[in-house]
Amino acid sequence: MVGVLLLLLLLMPLSASATAQLCGADGNYTVNSTYQSNLAVLAATLPNNTSSSPQLFATATAGQAPDAVYALALCRGDFTNTTACRDCVVASFQHAQQSCPNHKGAIVYYDYDPTQQPGCLLGFSSDDGILSSASSLTGNDTLFQYWNQNGIPGDPGVVAAAVQDLLNGTAQYAAAATERRFTTAFMDSIGSTIPTLYSLAPCTPDLSAGDCMACLRRIVGMVNATTSVRLGGRIFVLRCNIRFEANLFYDGKSMQRILSPSSIAPAPAQMTGKSMWIQPWVIVISIAAPVAVVAFCFILYCRRLRTSYRKGKVALREKGSTHKLEEGDELVREMEAEFSVFDFLQILEATSNFSEENKLGEGGFGPVYKGYLPDGTEIAVKRLDSHSGQGFIEFKNEVELIAKFQHRNLVKLMGCCSQEEEKILVYEYLPNKSLDFFIFDENGKSLLDWNKRISVIEGIAEGLLYLHKHSRLRVIHRDLKPSNILLDNEMIPKISDFGLAKIFSSNNTDGNTTRRVVGTYGYMAPEYASHGMFSIKSDVFSFGVLTLEILSGKRNSGSHEHGDFINLLGYAWQLFEEGKWIELVDVSLLHKCHSTDMMRCISIALLCVQENSDDRPTMLDVVAMLSNKTMILRHPNHPAYFNLRVGNEEASTSTKSCSVNDVTMSEVNGR
Repeated sequence: MVGVLLLLLLLMPLSASATAQLCGADGNYTVNSTYQSNLAVLAATLPNNTSSSPQLFATATAGQAPDAVYALALCRGDFTNTTACRDCVVASFQHAQQSCPNHKGAIVYYDYDPTQQPGCLLGFSSDDGILSSASSLTGNDTLFQYWNQNGIPGDPGVVAAAVQDLLNGTAQYAAAATERRFTTAFMDSIGSTIPTLYSLAPCTPDLSAGDCMACLRRIVGMVNATTSVRLGGRIFVLRCNIRFEANLFYDGKSMQRILSPSSIAPAPAQMTGKSMWIQPWVIVISIAAPVAVVAFCFILYCRRLRTSYRKGKVALREKGSTHKLEEGDELVREMEAEFSVFDFLQILEATSNFSEENKLGEGGFGPVYKGYLPDGTEIAVKRLDSHSGQGFIEFKNEVELIAKFQHRNLVKLMGCCSQEEEKILVYEYLPNKSLDFFIFDENGKSLLDWNKRISVIEGIAEGLLYLHKHSRLRVIHRDLKPSNILLDNEMIPKISDFGLAKIFSSNNTDGNTTRRVVGTYGYMAPEYASHGMFSIKSDVFSFGVLTLEILSGKRNSGSHEHGDFINLLGYAWQLFEEGKWIELVDVSLLHKCHSTDMMRCISIALLCVQENSDDRPTMLDVVAMLSNKTMILRHPNHPAYFNLRVGNEEASTSTKSCSVNDVTMSEVNGR
């Protein structure tokens, strides 16, 4: 360790150039000594080493004990000017020598200033403990705190909960960042009193994700009920720091968005009917013991998780089949090269034994739970329900497919677990749930303005184009619907649920099923519903239905708001033909000036739901039409299922469906 440092803190006013320095208590060196020469060597080499590193981080040693000098330097991850990074480390050495003359150890923090420094930290000592990652987990001997004396307006309880959400979320994203252990984030304003809040958290990149999370949690735990309602604050220790402000204080666009309680949940008085899908996020932080006790307990917990994990891996090696299915061993061996194969014990630990508190919802596959890995990474755990109607084939299909995908609009599979009857998929956690929670809920749809909706539509189109044309495997999804579109913290759409997907060779784009037709009624193309024939145009049809639902906020089926039609498709085409398409658009969008773009989007959607598959565009065409607003569109004919009108006896079908959770499996006989 660095040893006990004298806290000679320069508590400057809260500003972009605020600096703190701590002078070490490990003694002084004499002028012209070997120690001073070694320190001079580091002062000459460490700035260049830091600025030339991809992580803007470097450690160094000069000389031999007892005159050895150990040092580390880190420039902030939101600044990419390497010259300015080098200059900041140089200035830090100069500042340390001026403020702590002849001290063998010192730590200097510089805050970002666009006109001076990019923001950096420097630490050097005669003790090699300064280079140990263990310094991130224990001790407050490098601690520096500063709090704005002004408070954030608004209800103190709401403010404190919002700040805790912001800091905890920022810490998790920083720890999960694999390249630099750094993130910036923001939380939208709450009401008219609580402003938008901004945050930043770096760790030194040589820390593991778990050690980074432990370091950040330790200092976030120091934010108490009094300091959390301040208008800004920062806490530094040597290996990590965190800061929040009510003004944008870092360079560039925020890397993450942390949702505030009010941005995802209506007021309690409004929570009726289907709006009950969101509950208020109320985080109660209770600090009943000194911070040292909390940190100690956390360390013990992490050690227990690591011990459990090691025992699980040993059991795997000894028994060879801890996550075993009769047909699953070969799959597991194949997939271990693609991603992680989790031990069932790890999954139980991550989800608190599949507790109801961690349950996110139910899908056709089974329940989905939120979980935490030992390093703090949030995950979504999808657990096969033995009564779901799906089995090993669907499980194997999804694992084999999604493990090979690399696209920002496809959900990322982190791993799987297969043990006896348990079949589990582990995904990245996406905080905004699925698209249907927004477009079909009166409170949720108000959060999706036109720009967000068109961005979601374009993202889904890009994801489908990748599946159909650019991925290593040509894939037809076959179950595209709002509940299978997940949204990340920036509302970027991610296509999920590939249990029903089909793979084709590069020269083949269609097929038919001899098994029963599976999918969700309302999104099936007519040729698939009637004859079991599917192709890339089947997905195009589903995309068209989905686009109309996003634009209108209405479901294609099961709604009574479609005029003379029992579905959205015929209703949309009739309004389009009569020039009344504006009546289709969600009322929350009508005050915006995007009428031309909306009409064009409706036209594209109607082209996608044409009855004859040959009349539908490909996803390559759709992406081109969405991105090129000058491209002339052909006029759509009436869509499929156009004759399904209210009171029309010819509209009856021989479809018999039974809903298994939210996935409908249908047996369809052609007329």
